Amino acid sequence: MYDVKLLIGGKERPAQGGATFERRNPVSGSVVSKAAAATTEDAVAAVAAAQAAFPAWSAQGPGARRAKLNKAADLLEARAADFAAAVRDETGSTAGWGHFNVHFAASMLREAASMTTQVSGEVVPSDVPGNLAMAHRQPVGVVYGIAPWNAPVILGVRAVAMPLACGNTVVLKSSEVCPQTHHLIGTVLAEAGLGDGVINIIHTDIKDAGAVSEAVIAHPAVKRVNFTGSTRVGKLLAQVAAKYLKPILLELGGKAPLVVLDDADLDAAVNATVFGAYANAGQICMSTERVIVDQKVADDFAARLAKRVAALPVGNPLEGEFVIGSVVGQPTVDRLHRLLGEAVKQGAKVIAGSDLAPVGGNATVMKGVVVDHVTPSMALFREESFAPQVSITRVKDTDEAVALANDTEYGLSAAVFTRDIARGLAVAKRIDSGICHINGPTVADEAQMPFGGVKGSGYGRFGGKAGVDAFTELRWITVQTTPRHYPF
Repeated sequence: MYDVKLLIGGKERPAQGGATFERRNPVSGSVVSKAAAATTEDAVAAVAAAQAAFPAWSAQGPGARRAKLNKAADLLEARAADFAAAVRDETGSTAGWGHFNVHFAASMLREAASMTTQVSGEVVPSDVPGNLAMAHRQPVGVVYGIAPWNAPVILGVRAVAMPLACGNTVVLKSSEVCPQTHHLIGTVLAEAGLGDGVINIIHTDIKDAGAVSEAVIAHPAVKRVNFTGSTRVGKLLAQVAAKYLKPILLELGGKAPLVVLDDADLDAAVNATVFGAYANAGQICMSTERVIVDQKVADDFAARLAKRVAALPVGNPLEGEFVIGSVVGQPTVDRLHRLLGEAVKQGAKVIAGSDLAPVGGNATVMKGVVVDHVTPSMALFREESFAPQVSITRVKDTDEAVALANDTEYGLSAAVFTRDIARGLAVAKRIDSGICHINGPTVADEAQMPFGGVKGSGYGRFGGKAGVDAFTELRWITVQTTPRHYPF
């Protein structure tokens, strides 16, 4: 069992009052983490530590910050086995998913390190004679990051990497599902020599999460907030941030459509769907949840997809390596059963995974599910399942495909499959999403790309230059180099 302390000001410590909470493995039910449950006083102490560390960290040259972030990436990869075990134990995912998280998160740290010299401004022409006008970017101060459990190393690192590269200090609130995993991120960053208080990790019981977050956001030293998680919680945090006039970057839920046009390479579309729908048991914000396919090729596509999904290895991740492991908990299973039951009653047909029986007697381990003949009137078409399933909706033409792709509250990722690239670009431009891939899966990420969504999927962008924009203050600074004329 992991005994997880708070990391505040470079020191591990219990919560004030000694309160803790437990995390159980979703398959075995055994307690895997016992974590300190931060109070609002602990949260304020973490902000104070970050505030005290800010002057020295922000004053370091880009080369010094780059070297330390690169060292953190090396340390992260060196502890890949520790991270993968924690991810498996706390979230029920496969070990392969944990290792992928580590290696991608290391690339994010290295990309952030490379951006330390790209926090640049510009000289702006002025109409005032002798006036040197500059658009100058500088770190903002303390950044509050809130990370989810589903890609815990990737999204935990993403919440802190670019803020640190830009010269900010950070308080990271971990998910109550994976406190050990997120604590390890703080450990490797501290070991890389960032300095006491530059990175602080807090975690709290879910019942106290709202109060703890508000205490952090309200603190005058906190200048930016970023959150990755559900749309429901994102809306609540946006209200709190607005109350204190704090900019917030939100990457929220999704219901990603993959559009298959009548001229698509069906094998390529099937491969992308299988990867996009079943990686991490469908528990990714970009997961392919809806395939919208032209009726002229729908029968062929559905048959190929069902055959592929039926053959996917599924099992308890504590007993071996599989493509589909456990989902995060019983509520996910119950939600999927409800959505499938309602859809079948309304005319949908389950063509893969129809028995819905737990695999190996493990309630949270499910086979991949494919549901055909899903219509927009069904909850399965609209609600985010966050589970190993994908639905197929048949359309008569491209216009209907685009209309249904956009018929959702979400707008994070999408994909279009066609052999005509010009046609694919035209369709992609009509889809209302922050991300769209032509002849590629909906699940894709690269550290240097502007990552984020629209509508109920949030606003703002992580990654590359967009991340610099999010975590710096753009200021107008002038130098009057000659005598200035005044009208009076």
